[in-house]
Amino acid sequence: MSARSQDVPRRPSKGERTRARILDSATELFARSGFNAVSLRDIAAHAGLTHAGVLHHFPGKDSLLAEVLSHRDRIDAQSVFPGITHPGTPEPAPAERLRMLTGVVARNASTPGLVALYTKLSAEATDPGHPAHHYFKERYRVLREELTLLVDALREAVDPPPVVEPAVVARQLLALMDGLQTQWLLEPEAVAMEDTVRDYLVRLGLDPDGGVREADVSG
Repeated sequence: MSARSQDVPRRPSKGERTRARILDSATELFARSGFNAVSLRDIAAHAGLTHAGVLHHFPGKDSLLAEVLSHRDRIDAQSVFPGITHPGTPEPAPAERLRMLTGVVARNASTPGLVALYTKLSAEATDPGHPAHHYFKERYRVLREELTLLVDALREAVDPPPVVEPAVVARQLLALMDGLQTQWLLEPEAVAMEDTVRDYLVRLGLDPDGGVREADVSG
C-alpha cells in the first residue's frame, strides 16, 4: 500500500452514516422535547428512516439514549481530555485544558434541552435499575480521575504550589457545575454558569485565563 493511500481517511460505510444520522436526529429531538416526549418513530421520521430501520441499528430508545450521551461526552473529551478518546495523544497545556473546560460550561448554556436531559437523567439514574445507571456511574468516575490529574498538574505549575487537594477540588468542581445547571434551568437570567465556575477556580489560584497563580486568601 502506498504512503498516499495510507493518508487518505477511510470513508464511513453506509451503516455508519445511517447510525450517525439517527444519533444526530435523536440528539436534536431529545434536546428540544426531552427523552420521554420523543418516540423511536419520531426519531425515524426526523432521520428519514422507517421505524424498522432505526431498530436495525438500535434495539430500543434506552440504548439510543446511552449512545447519545456517550457521543456528546466523547466530543467534549476530545478537547479537554484527549487521552480518554485517543490514548497517547499529546494533551494541551493544563491551563489551556482548563479554559476548554470552562468553554464547555459556556457551550452548555446554548443547549438547554440537553442540559435538562442530563440533569433529569443523572438524578433518575441513581436507581441501580435505571438504563443509564452504569453510564453515569462510570462517567463520574472517569471525570473525577481526569479532573484530579488536571488540577494536580495546574497546582505543580507554580512555586510554591497552592495548598489544595486535587481530588477534593475535582469533586467540588463537578458538584459546582452540576448544581449550577439545575439553578440555571430554573432561573437562567439569575445564574451565570461560566462566570461562577471561573470565579471558583480563581479563588483557588487556578485561573483559566492566566494559568495558575497564588490563591487570594485575604478575604
